[in-house]
Amino acid sequence: MSRVCQGLPIILAALYLPAAASAAPDGGAPAPPHIEEVVREISAKNIEASVRKLSGFQTRHTLSDTTSDERGIGAARRWIKAELDKVSRDNGGRLRVELDEFVTQPGPRVPHATPLVNVVATLPGTQAESRDRVYVVSGHYDSRASDALDASAVAPGANDDASGTAAVLELARVMARYAFYATLVFMAVAGEEQGLLGSTHWASAAVDKKLSVAGMITNDIIGNTKDESDKVDRGQVRLFAEGIGPVKVLTPEIADLLRTGGENDTPTRQLGRAIKELGEKYVPGMNVTLIYRRDRYLRGGDHGPFLDRGYPAVRLTEPVEDYRHQHQNVRLEKGVPYGDVPDLVDFGYVAQVARVNLAALAGLALAPAVPTGVELDTSRLENDTGLRWQANREPDLAGYRVVWRDTTAPFWQNHVDLGKVTRFVVKGVSKDNVIFGLQAIDRDGNVSPAAYPRPAR
Repeated sequence: MSRVCQGLPIILAALYLPAAASAAPDGGAPAPPHIEEVVREISAKNIEASVRKLSGFQTRHTLSDTTSDERGIGAARRWIKAELDKVSRDNGGRLRVELDEFVTQPGPRVPHATPLVNVVATLPGTQAESRDRVYVVSGHYDSRASDALDASAVAPGANDDASGTAAVLELARVMARYAFYATLVFMAVAGEEQGLLGSTHWASAAVDKKLSVAGMITNDIIGNTKDESDKVDRGQVRLFAEGIGPVKVLTPEIADLLRTGGENDTPTRQLGRAIKELGEKYVPGMNVTLIYRRDRYLRGGDHGPFLDRGYPAVRLTEPVEDYRHQHQNVRLEKGVPYGDVPDLVDFGYVAQVARVNLAALAGLALAPAVPTGVELDTSRLENDTGLRWQANREPDLAGYRVVWRDTTAPFWQNHVDLGKVTRFVVKGVSKDNVIFGLQAIDRDGNVSPAAYPRPAR
């Protein structure tokens, strides 16, 4: 945010007083971390070892061997689970590791009914008021060659998507050492290349269980920094964040967004803004490039099934792509190498993307929930703007932040910080001219994504 509105009440002095960091929440769990310190614990060496191990299974095709210990998707998932089990043991069993098993029925890329397994590790939140709020981070551990149905060809899948899976494993290793108020779920999903099968199953189950998934990040193809012309870009990562999806029926919430010019203020866009702000704050030198689109053309990712079920979800992807090293049989053709092999992965860059993930997940899981019941007063014609909302429940809540920006601006430009109030009038700023939002802030200065206010008389 580049400007603070002058002349408005400033934040209470107590708002940024640090909480008692030495106190262990919930009787024994580690204390909440300092994010700027924890991001430095991400290891490019660990990530490289994971990518090379996963690539060493030769293929992780969804239809490949499930019994061998050296080759195929079965060996890969057993190794992933063993790694997460070790993380859990090293941290007193706080990380709950499970196999999410199901059978997918025949389809365009699955010729026969096939058992699939997602490997899921959950780090429960430590704050009673926040632990039901869930943030999911994923990578897909299956791979493919040129033919999507070829389960026997060598398909190392080093970048697509051992890179994302390795990042998720490293996030679990680091974050399991600390306490977070909301719940974190680390997932290695199967069947992405066959039609987003693993993520669809988990997202559907989340709906059935009425899980409150407040945000989902998928890391898919995050290891390449050089395109076909040898252009290198190591300083940014693309963040794809959809606005209003292709819905058949306009819900009242979507209708309000469209009617009031808030199509860029969906929960997913607000999540994207929060990830960009946190990532760039805590990972110097990394630009998180927010793209207002679900995904790249002709491609899809595991955030899609979450979006389709109403959850805020985004995709992180490398800034430049070399398609000779995606979905290609490993070969040399006219002196040009093809295939997705580990020697082409920039492990230092993957570590940087993992740090962006960690900063975002930590910031979101330590911050209060997005405020609810936020309304913008439209009962009369005036040049001031009145807002009201329901009070957050978190015990460490310090107050709220009213934010606004020009209707043509992508990011928040102005803000005013408040204490524990549930209404406020922004003097001299007309709701007709800007977009408003409301964020919640805790005593450590952690800030929630913004809520878009619905018009109310």
